[in-house]
Amino acid sequence: MPSAYSPSRYAVDLEVFTFSALTAGVVDYQTIVVTVAGPVATVKMNRPEALNALNSKMVKDLVGAFDALEADDSVRCVVLTGSDRAFCAGADVKEMATLSTAEISKADHLRAVWERAWKFQKPIVAALSGYALGGGLELAMCCDIIIASEGTKLGQPEINIGIIPGGGGTQRLARAVGKYKAMEMILTGGMVSAEDAMTHGLVNRVVPTGKYLEQATKVASEIASKAPLAVRNAKRAIATSQEVGLTDGLEAERRLFYDLFNSEDKKEGMSAFLDKRKPNFVGR
Repeated sequence: MPSAYSPSRYAVDLEVFTFSALTAGVVDYQTIVVTVAGPVATVKMNRPEALNALNSKMVKDLVGAFDALEADDSVRCVVLTGSDRAFCAGADVKEMATLSTAEISKADHLRAVWERAWKFQKPIVAALSGYALGGGLELAMCCDIIIASEGTKLGQPEINIGIIPGGGGTQRLARAVGKYKAMEMILTGGMVSAEDAMTHGLVNRVVPTGKYLEQATKVASEIASKAPLAVRNAKRAIATSQEVGLTDGLEAERRLFYDLFNSEDKKEGMSAFLDKRKPNFVGR
């Protein structure tokens, strides 16, 4: 099985990729490929035979990659992607088809990846192409920014196989597009285009075919150039807004704002502004 780093595979582009020891040392990924170029890491789901459907092995690989990348201070932003044909077509039905209520609730085998992505401290930019369905769309909605290629189809089709979304689809989708659009998508199980998704606030940008990963990496690089502690606190504050009321959210924001005033990056950023020069942020 392919490893996270294969010299022969990347021989042509070796100078482009700077692998941290932490990331390069993980050699047992079987369903994903992880590359690191400067401060931006790319996590590519790699189960082409199943349209990148989520199974227990991919969940383990993704959680392991997120753990490693969060611990790596050289990585400041992550791009999560799949293939041109499919970002992720959903959960692997073969693993769920014979499970009972007791068995699925005990196994809860996919929950770990959604929770890990949602709680990841650094920004994640989802780069979508092809199909982003079911658990795949739920995974994309755990990310912070979504870039989609023209022709991408998004949906929560679980109703078509007798179940409902179980990875946050009924909650995050309704918060993103509103109750009525979420009802339509989930109750009919139909797919929407990337353009329609952008109109309803589910996608940030729709780009020409073949440009989605380039555009996502460009956005990730821009984020990675900012003060890491400020980026982390901003992400945390916005995430909090999705979980609590306005009063509690404002209080959380205020605490996170004050916390940054002891950072070296705050001092550097304000000094650079006053000196009219570009800041050099170090993440402290």
